Amino acid sequence: MAEAKLRQESASSEGSALPVPGFIQRIVEYPKRLRQFFHEVRVEMNKVNWPSKADVISTTTVVVVTVGLFALFFFVTDSLLFRGENWLMHYIKH
Repeated sequence: MAEAKLRQESASSEGSALPVPGFIQRIVEYPKRLRQFFHEVRVEMNKVNWPSKADVISTTTVVVVTVGLFALFFFVTDSLLFRGENWLMHYIKH
């Protein structure tokens, strides 16, 4: 079986150069593929619709204000629950 496969490979490679293994072929093509990748990245980055400075400032302000409001909400809620728990513990002990 192995002999038949070797004969078939040698018959197919007669008259042509030795076939390059896939691993070596990928290494040889790597710089070309890398260059193509960076070209495609550059093309896609040019298509990006970048926000203006005013848009960035306004959305950042909204985020900071929202985080502040949530922090205040959780602080008040935690304080009320803490005081309620302390009152309940004090009421139960007496």
